[in-house]
This record gives sequence, structure tokens and C-alpha cells, in this order.
Amino acid sequence: MTRPISPEDAAFARSLVIDEDATLIAFNKPSGLAVQGGSGVTRSLEDLLGAFAKSNGKQPRLVHRLDRDTSGIIIAARTKPAAAFFSGAFAGRDVKKTYLAIVCGGAPSPETGDVALALKKSSRRGLDIMEVAGDGQTALTRYRTLAATPEAALVELQPETGRMHQLRAHMAALGHPIAGDGKYGGLYRIGGADIPRLMLHAAKLGVPHPDGARRTFVAPPPPEFSDLARSLGLEAPTS
Repeated sequence: MTRPISPEDAAFARSLVIDEDATLIAFNKPSGLAVQGGSGVTRSLEDLLGAFAKSNGKQPRLVHRLDRDTSGIIIAARTKPAAAFFSGAFAGRDVKKTYLAIVCGGAPSPETGDVALALKKSSRRGLDIMEVAGDGQTALTRYRTLAATPEAALVELQPETGRMHQLRAHMAALGHPIAGDGKYGGLYRIGGADIPRLMLHAAKLGVPHPDGARRTFVAPPPPEFSDLARSLGLEAPTS
């Protein structure tokens, strides 16, 4: 059922919408906004879905997740059948996710490739992390370097599996952690530029649709992402 939502929060929620139809809403989530409530969370995207509630009080349901500090595309289903359809598509890996990341240490070698390293949940300094482990869950990430300097690189990442922190752990394993990702060794300052947040953005999402077609949603990177790319001498992403 719908939780009370202020006019300000409702307006904010609507400002995040990049596309919608009778079955779904696609949002461009900002970094720092949690997807779900929890300890220390005062406002989440799930709470904001009340802005789209029907007259009977039922509201859209999120069908996948993004880390709190990751920005970009996330979709919610407007109806129960649509939620089941999209949840099945994600579970069956019938979706195509494309991320942009600014990573530390220049371009990975080779500049384009696959990371097929199994991951296992662990703990470091009281924090839950994913570590490379032979007995972990299979994980595959495809990557492509778009621009690079000796200090940083702009890379495109496509996860073929959906493990927790997969992209962050895989880039760290390559020796090129994502900028601003202290949990996995990322720097907070590169080339004299401060890193304001985790530099990971869900830029594109391709999904099957209940009408039988496929839809692709594109979320432009936020200003702090594009501005940092420019300041580091990397080609600013446009999609």
C-alpha cells in the first residue's frame, strides 16, 4: 500500500522519470539514493513510488536493484503481471545492461576483454564485500575501454551475470578499481581532481516487453560524472 509522500518528494520522483508506459516506469536514479529502505535510510526510491500509486493505493514495484552509490537506469513495473514478467526476464538473464565507469590506473590490459572470475561474499573491516574465489559463484563481465590517460580510463562494462558488486569487484581484480570506490581500493583523488562519488553509472538497459517487442532505455550520465571525465582528459560520455 502507498505510504504518505510529500508534494516535494512526489515532484522529485517524477523528475527522475526518463520513460514510461502502461506497464513500466524507467528512472534515472541519482547516486546516493537508496533503492530500498534500511538502516540509516531516510528516503528510498521504493518510498518515492507512492507518487505513482493508483486510486486503490497500489503502487509500482521495482524489479531489479542498483547499489545506493551507483547512478542510472532502474525500472519499476506498474502491475503485478508486469512485475512477474520483468522479474522473470532479469532472473533468466534476458536483459542487456551497459554501464559506464571511470577507473583508476589507466586502461586495463588488454583494453577490451572479458573478466570471468568467480565471486564469493566475504567481510573486510566489518564490511560485506565480494572476493574472487575458486569456490564462488560464476561471474562474467565484458569490458571495453573508451578513453584513457596514464592515470584513469573511461570504460564500458556489460555484466553477463548479476552478482553483488560484480563490476566493482571485477575491475578491482584487474588492478583498475572504480574511482571513488573505497571499499574495493578506488582512489578519491586522481590527477588533482577530487572524486565526489562512486564513478559507476547504469547508462543503458535493454529488456523484453510484455507487448512482444524489446525496449532499450538510455540514461545520460549526471553532470558530476561527465565533468570528472572531462577534467581527467577522458572523452565525456554522451549516453
